[in-house]
Amino acid sequence: MPSLFRRKTEDSPATTESVEAKVVAPARPKSYTPSKKELGQATPKRASSQRRVAEPAPTNRREAYKQMRERNREERAEAAAGRMSGDERYLLARDRGPERALVRDIVDSRRTVGTWFFAGAIIVLIGSSTRMPQAVQLASNLLWAVLAVGVIIDSFLISRRVRALVKERFPKTTQRMGSLALYGIMRGLTFRRMRVPKPAVDLGAKL
Repeated sequence: MPSLFRRKTEDSPATTESVEAKVVAPARPKSYTPSKKELGQATPKRASSQRRVAEPAPTNRREAYKQMRERNREERAEAAAGRMSGDERYLLARDRGPERALVRDIVDSRRTVGTWFFAGAIIVLIGSSTRMPQAVQLASNLLWAVLAVGVIIDSFLISRRVRALVKERFPKTTQRMGSLALYGIMRGLTFRRMRVPKPAVDLGAKL
């Protein structure tokens, strides 16, 4: 009996080691590749150059003012470019919305009498001077009357076109037709190259 207990006691350490070996070292496939951590190699960190370099903080009030002025200038330039291109983020309240974009296209796709109104007004102002001959004054007054009638007719046509197309494209619009028509008339009085946002369609384009 004592020998039997002694034999079991001697065999128990070997059995325990074999069980621990199976737990600690599980079977792995032949294609297994040990990681760098298992091999004791350090993994290099990402280069700090990939991080975004922040703008250096100003050391005095003069530098702070210079940086602020530079940022304001860049923001103004970006906003101006956005307004010219028709970006909704930078447009004024009067220019926002798909209805007003349509009105701009209506006006920009045609020639308007109002484009030449201010140029004609300058000619009339000079020609109607009392120092000018009577014939020049008469011609200037006649030109002024023709321009005025032309602007009235053209504004009526623009207003009618705006109302028709806006109702067709946006039947559920909440925009007032009178406001949209006035927006188109005022744009028609501006030189094409000076319009903001700049024209997105060519002359004669079909809408």
